[in-house]
Amino acid sequence: MTRLVVFDLDGTLVDSRLDLAASANLLLDELGAPRLAVAEVERMVGDGARMLVQRVLAAAGVETDLDAALGRFLAIYDEHLLDHTCPYPGVVDALDALGDRAVLGLLTNKPQHHTARLLEALGLRDRFFAAIGGDTTFPRKPDPAALLHLIDTVGARPEASVMVGDSRVDLETARRAGTRICLVTYGFGRFTPDELRGVTVCERSEALGAVVGRLLDELDATVGHDTRG
Repeated sequence: MTRLVVFDLDGTLVDSRLDLAASANLLLDELGAPRLAVAEVERMVGDGARMLVQRVLAAAGVETDLDAALGRFLAIYDEHLLDHTCPYPGVVDALDALGDRAVLGLLTNKPQHHTARLLEALGLRDRFFAAIGGDTTFPRKPDPAALLHLIDTVGARPEASVMVGDSRVDLETARRAGTRICLVTYGFGRFTPDELRGVTVCERSEALGAVVGRLLDELDATVGHDTRG
């Protein structure tokens, strides 16, 4: 059975919090609103750019046209996409190791344009057979449609696939699709002990390859596999 590992992007593979927060604050500067702390913006990430801008405006107490603010934010972020963003330590090695054992895909709520630019600039694009952003024809996570599409495309099964992410959105996506889940706690998400009960957790980015590798070992033992296909 073909094995598939699908990764989230922000907070899972790359640390983009500084560039996201800086872009949000530049937008607030233009609107004459107070800036937000990086940690505050970080907690707003995960549901796509539109929701991020909506949350930023609400937190800053700004009433303005959301579509116009979103357009301006996307333009600002496009200019600052790669100022500080980089892979977390150990992520590149993890992708190299896991790519020898499974097909790798990427599923993010980040806009496709920014996703493609970032992956290309960081030298990560060729590690994934497909990378789906949050403004494609598929609904955004936690709707499982895009994840199920990736699974079907490579001829895998949900129970032989793993979703790796850092948020409740990723957890819900995996549960709806019926895949295994690995939650990383070094990223943007914050979880209660109850939410982590029974879930595979990776606390350090340097351990990502080993933790997901153990999940693949479990898949070998429980559902079997043939090759990467």
